[in-house]
Amino acid sequence: MKERHVNLFKQLETYRAAILDSLDDVSADEAEIIPNHFHNNIRWNMGHLYLDQYLWIETLTKEKTEVPDTFRKWFGYGTTPDHFSDETPSYLQLKKRLEEQPGKIMEKYSRRLEVEYPPTEMGMRTIEQVLMRTIFHEGMHLQAILDIKKCL
Repeated sequence: MKERHVNLFKQLETYRAAILDSLDDVSADEAEIIPNHFHNNIRWNMGHLYLDQYLWIETLTKEKTEVPDTFRKWFGYGTTPDHFSDETPSYLQLKKRLEEQPGKIMEKYSRRLEVEYPPTEMGMRTIEQVLMRTIFHEGMHLQAILDIKKCL
């Protein structure tokens, strides 16, 4: 693997670890609270982060990933916890998925990072470019989680 790809996966793991570290002192009950002036809670942010990485890979490659289709209705862009059902993954289930995801992505896609596909609407042509975009997205939602925690 090229050094820049090693660094990319290290960043993916590091930023995901920051998300998980931010959850260390959050209970499952606290993860359900939607503070005033927020549209979502911590659990929604967790599911959204998990979904987003796979959605961008699917959008680029046109291949199905392991993310269940139901995640789109619970955690897709524009959704809220109002869309949750009894089948929506719990806080602990989402935490486990978030912990496992970087390794699964590295295992499945590390040899295909530079394969070119038709561009997405954002102009991304490779999985490498998609992962760089999702790392930025992780930072946005880390801040959302930290902001929600301040309100708890």
